[in-house]
Formats: sequence, C-alpha cells, structure tokens
Amino acid sequence: MDIETVFPELEVIDDDTLRSGVVASWTTAAEDNGIGVTELERFPWFPPAQHELGMAADDVLLVDHVRDVTDCAVGLAEPLTQRDYVPNIDMDTVIAGALVHDVSKLYEFVGMDRTEIGRLLGHPYFGVSVTARADLPVEMAHIVLSHTPRTNVEPATLEAELIRRADEAAATAIHANVLSDLRDT
Repeated sequence: MDIETVFPELEVIDDDTLRSGVVASWTTAAEDNGIGVTELERFPWFPPAQHELGMAADDVLLVDHVRDVTDCAVGLAEPLTQRDYVPNIDMDTVIAGALVHDVSKLYEFVGMDRTEIGRLLGHPYFGVSVTARADLPVEMAHIVLSHTPRTNVEPATLEAELIRRADEAAATAIHANVLSDLRDT
C-alpha cells in the first residue's frame, strides 16, 4: 500500500523515524482490516456523526478529514513559531500527530457499522495500540488520546493542543455543511 500517495504531507516530515512510524501505523491498520488504497480513500470519516447528520458514507471521507486536520494544525502552528514567547514547536510532531490522530477508525468501523473494537473501546483508545505497534514515541499516543473530549486525557503539549483544536475546526466545518446553526451540534 502506498501511504505516501494517500498522505503527501508525509514528505515534509524531516524525522525519518516519525515518517516511517506514521506509514507503518496506516499500513498496519489497513492490512489488519483488509483495506487497500482505494478502500482507504473511500473510508467514511465518522459514521456515528454522519448518521446523526443524515450524511452518506461517501459524503465525508476519513482521508480528507485527516488531511484537513493536518493542514489546520500546521496553519495554527506556523505563525506561532515566529513568536519569541512561544516555546519551540516541533513541526514534525504536529504533522505526524495530525496524520495518525484517527488511524484507529479503520478498526472501529466496517463501512458505516461499528465493530466490536468501536463498540467496546470507542474512539480513540485503540489508536494507542496502533501507534505503539508502529514504534511511534509516546507523544503520538498522547496526541491520539487527547485530540478529542471523548477521553479524559487533556493535551499536555502545545503540539497536542494544536491538533485537538485543528480536529475541532475540521469537524465543525463538516457540521457547518449540514447545519444552518452550529449551536445545534
């Protein structure tokens, strides 16, 4: 599977270990679930929300969402890197973390239906296992756990916080496409 084609953002990660860990995470998740490149590119974003919003599986796709989150996280981080009062932001961590934040969804859903992993563990707990299997550093597991309020893990690093905000913005954009008033989310 050519994950680099699916996620061209990988090419800007300077750290070879992070880049290969992101590739390994997505490759393993896809292979474990019998998903090829075509199926990955057509995998739904988040079936429970899509059901709730009356969206079809192909109305919003996971790969597009992950790429949107990555772009948003980079967009939030880049201006801050120019400020003396902001601690160093590791852009490789921002990009890699954004790219793996939803990798567990390949285990959680088959089409628009929840699997046992999705039902019993839910989003994003299984992602920790996926990132660990790919030998990614603990910071990646922290980003996976803290990117959503569905866990009790709050972002402990600026990179994790930026990814959480980027994910919120990308999800809100999806909701805005369907709702006339975002207070209805």
